Amino acid sequence: MLAAQELQQHLLTQTDWEHNFGSDDYKQEAAIGKMFGVLVVKDSAGQLGYLSAFSGKVADSNHHPGFVPPLFDMLSEGSFFLEGMEVLNQINEQIKQLSVSPALLESRQVLADTQAEATEQVEGFRTKMKAAKKARKVKREAARITFETADFLVLQEELRQESLQHQFYFKDLVKRWTERTTQAQEQYDHYQSEIDVLKERRKNRSNALQQQLFAQYQFLNQAGETRSLEDIFKHTAVKKPPAGAGECAAPKLLQYAFANNFQPVAMAEFWWGQSPKSEVRKHGNFYPACRGKCEPILGHMLAGMTLDDNPMLSNRNQVTDIPVVYEDEHLLLINKPPEFLSVPGRHVKDSIQLRMKQKYPEATGPMVAHRLDMSTSGLMIIAKSMEVYKFLQRHFMKRTVSKRYEALLDGIVAEDEGTIDLPLRLDIDDRPRQMVCYEHGKAARTHWKVIDRQDGKTRIHFFPITGRTHQLRVHAAHTLGLNTPIIGDDLYGKIGTRLHLHAAAITFKHPVTKEMVSFEVAADF
Repeated sequence: MLAAQELQQHLLTQTDWEHNFGSDDYKQEAAIGKMFGVLVVKDSAGQLGYLSAFSGKVADSNHHPGFVPPLFDMLSEGSFFLEGMEVLNQINEQIKQLSVSPALLESRQVLADTQAEATEQVEGFRTKMKAAKKARKVKREAARITFETADFLVLQEELRQESLQHQFYFKDLVKRWTERTTQAQEQYDHYQSEIDVLKERRKNRSNALQQQLFAQYQFLNQAGETRSLEDIFKHTAVKKPPAGAGECAAPKLLQYAFANNFQPVAMAEFWWGQSPKSEVRKHGNFYPACRGKCEPILGHMLAGMTLDDNPMLSNRNQVTDIPVVYEDEHLLLINKPPEFLSVPGRHVKDSIQLRMKQKYPEATGPMVAHRLDMSTSGLMIIAKSMEVYKFLQRHFMKRTVSKRYEALLDGIVAEDEGTIDLPLRLDIDDRPRQMVCYEHGKAARTHWKVIDRQDGKTRIHFFPITGRTHQLRVHAAHTLGLNTPIIGDDLYGKIGTRLHLHAAAITFKHPVTKEMVSFEVAADF
């Protein structure tokens, strides 16, 4: 904490470089916040000190006084990376120029016009043929009644000849327009093929450059063992290193410590500056290393070291009893304790579902009709049979179950009531965090109402319209939401004794009596 405070003070007062973190002196739309880290270390003489680092680059540079260097400086003058990027930029410029060349644009327009005219001519004559066929049928049926046999045969032959003429003409029409369209397509492909060749060349050069770049990242650990970026990630689900892997503060700090025979003691990373538009990052708040990029790397770099227990591998709340709010022969409602799983996790199996299965061994079906986040407390419906479970699932999907949550926010919300509409998706580089994404996110809407303001805190009711993962937590913390995190939110705010979010009330149709029932349990914070 002392090291982080000293680094933050340095960031406020240093004059060696300038970076737009989002202060009043810069345009907010151009601001780029950054993750910084400190690593407390001990030297061979037992003296304590600390190292500092930043993720990526700051002020368009990888090097600044007082910060450890990157594992590989791709921005150094004459580096293969910059030379490779120059080649890629040249190819990009060629593609750009060819894409707007008059010859290509003209051939594209000729092709489009030819295809349109071909469709118009062919479909127009096809329609004419159908109309003529109907007319011949009418003539034939009328003549069958009024004409003599000889005259009818003559008419029938005339109609057959007309049909053949139409078919021959249509076949010739299709052939002529196919040839014209093919010719226009070949002309367009002639120009487009140049672009396709360049794109393939760009792809191959980009992949080769990426592989060459990955080879420069060799990570040490305490035992002096080295593993490459590719070797580390080939054993993960994604198989290949994500962009920016190895450029975060944590690997930089550990690499410098091991390379200089320092013993790591404690590490912390904090966000400095304006929050990104998609993620929730609060200025000055501490955050764990990202799971997608850093976790595999740190798994190697921290191997063999004595570490704190991983909180993700055990239940944070050693629950002895699950309070029952209501029970009948068909279902029950419980008051889930905070920091306790609803269903078994990857590493931790103890959960509401496991406890209910143990308590009601004769029950059928999954039992847990809906979930609460591990950190959230409050009302959960437990089904005792598959029929009841399916009934409740249908009503949750139809959104006919109404819920009210209560939360205590770490700050004052000025307005009294409103609705937040921010689509959410998983941050694949930092599971289980969610992020706002208008392109790929799922709709997420929350109505809210302030019920009290006191001592710099806001007590609030949330009425979720949708039920996305971490919806209330992100909508509370995000700058486009309430911009005020829930107290104790270790993902989107500041860690505390518990997350102050509670599922306080629920109303639903009873699956057997078909009556609307409501239950409420007050928050204990």
